[in-house]
Amino acid sequence: MTVSKRIDQRIQQLQAGTTFDYQTLMVEREEYAAATKALERLIKKEIIKRVSSGIFYKPKQTVFGTLKPNEEELIKTYLFENGKRIAYITGLSLYNRMGLTTQVPKTIKIASRDKRIYASVGTLKGKPVKSYIDVTDKNHYLLEILDAAKDFNQIPDLNAESGILILTERLKSLSEKEISQIIQFALKYPPRARALIGSILELMDTKLNLTQLKTSLNPLSEFEYNIKENVLPNAREWRIKLGGK
Repeated sequence: MTVSKRIDQRIQQLQAGTTFDYQTLMVEREEYAAATKALERLIKKEIIKRVSSGIFYKPKQTVFGTLKPNEEELIKTYLFENGKRIAYITGLSLYNRMGLTTQVPKTIKIASRDKRIYASVGTLKGKPVKSYIDVTDKNHYLLEILDAAKDFNQIPDLNAESGILILTERLKSLSEKEISQIIQFALKYPPRARALIGSILELMDTKLNLTQLKTSLNPLSEFEYNIKENVLPNAREWRIKLGGK
């Protein structure tokens, strides 16, 4: 089978709205020239579109026209290495998606444990931040919750009460195993994040074993949040100083 036919078949199997590169299409280096010609042909037919050099996407057609992939899809090739997730989007872009802020950043943050990842896809730019835990496909959504707790005071336009409710709903959607994981991950995060997550988890389920999380906090420390007492009635037990009225 020719390179062109193989590429046609693989692109047909991709879901609309999916981004891909040469590696996704399993193109060997010696086949790049033929693959490039095949991809150019598909671009002219508007079967695919180019995002940036070497990165393409299969357009998704709707009644409103062609939709571009979302941010994570656009930079997906930067978030994975050899088919395994090594990074995730964090910062304002994540918090906007979570409903914690209305602000949209000019540059997104890409969190990875061991790699500094810079992304450039069209007008979309990404810069690296270090994650506290090795990132996998099975834990990145837990790290997103912990990141939001860590940055809670720095999230612009945040309504604190709504923010606590959003984090609570996220935590409630987790399984028992995932709750155990997020508690262990929280121990790697700054104490401010541990305090807020611990407080919310305790209010969710008083039967949870949060001893390790609570004792990890310095008894002389205090973490100030602009939150009302009725939202976090157990705040003092978690060294949280409330600022709301």
